[in-house]
Amino acid sequence: MRDATTASVLASVRRLEAVAFRAWPAEQAIYDGSWLIRLAKGHPSKRLNSLNPLDPGDRRDIAGRLARAAERFAAIGRPLTVRLTPLAPPELHAHLEGEGWERFDESIVMSADLAQAATDGIDQLPLRDTRRFVEARLAISGEPDSLCEALVSILDSIRPETGLFLLQSGERPTAVTLGVLDGGLIGLEQVAVAQDLRGQGLGTAVVQAALRWGQLHGARQGWLAVGADNAPACALYRKLGFAEVYRYAYYRERKRP
Repeated sequence: MRDATTASVLASVRRLEAVAFRAWPAEQAIYDGSWLIRLAKGHPSKRLNSLNPLDPGDRRDIAGRLARAAERFAAIGRPLTVRLTPLAPPELHAHLEGEGWERFDESIVMSADLAQAATDGIDQLPLRDTRRFVEARLAISGEPDSLCEALVSILDSIRPETGLFLLQSGERPTAVTLGVLDGGLIGLEQVAVAQDLRGQGLGTAVVQAALRWGQLHGARQGWLAVGADNAPACALYRKLGFAEVYRYAYYRERKRP
């Protein structure tokens, strides 16, 4: 019998994975058993272009299923990327390691009880202009303007209620985040602060604004994913009451010399 603690953790992972998929939807979602293939031809996001195993017991025909998934990725001009969470079968992890796949970009999924979290920021009404939000996000992050249409399409395809939060200094965007309300949870996506203004409380302000909005609309728990190597952001979220739930990382085949 599975350990009760492990079962409880896996239940939390399953719930957060489900809301995360809805919060950041791919153009295509294809199932091979419990392995979910997510594809987005218009945007290079790893989360939108990855193979996501969702059952630790689904370990049949690993090599064959990877090969078939690789064909789907190749059809849109992308290499196969596998995203491993605690829901992935250990045998798949062992297979990738044994075949010399490269592990990269670990992320931490964190959550917070909003009754205990620091959500005492000022009330702020979210934007209704998706394009304005996306343009601000790209300006802050330094990502190319060519991603604008794809990002607008992604945000417009999110089915749960969303809140777009933007801080500005004059006409200059300084911080943004996207809040997604889903089943008593609010997820934070696209958090960004202008690089030369970091450490001045803007990240705290924009995150608190989104959490406060979520709480006022019935959210009881917040969640987010942050790069494991992003120490300042991890420290900020912990200060606001977030704690680690689980981690995930990506795998890709190593380039041959």
